[in-house]
Amino acid sequence: MPKIKKKELKEMGIEELNNISKELKKELMKENSQIVIGTTPKSPGYVNDIKKNIARINALIHTKNMKNLVNKKEENKQNKIQQKEE
Repeated sequence: MPKIKKKELKEMGIEELNNISKELKKELMKENSQIVIGTTPKSPGYVNDIKKNIARINALIHTKNMKNLVNKKEENKQNKIQQKEE
């Protein structure tokens, strides 16, 4: 899988990002097992690209989860304020 752009990742949902992350982890395991066996990888930088893509995806998942938590907290505060006013 080639390098994935941040713009493309930002447009995806959390479930899609999780699926891509799982695929990349499987691919990384295949590449690592080939290296352990002794065969040379397709390109030396390919493993690093996979690792970087996984890190990008994990970072985006984390930020999206944090944004969702913040939004939920704000909604709860607004609901509490509205309940007190009533």
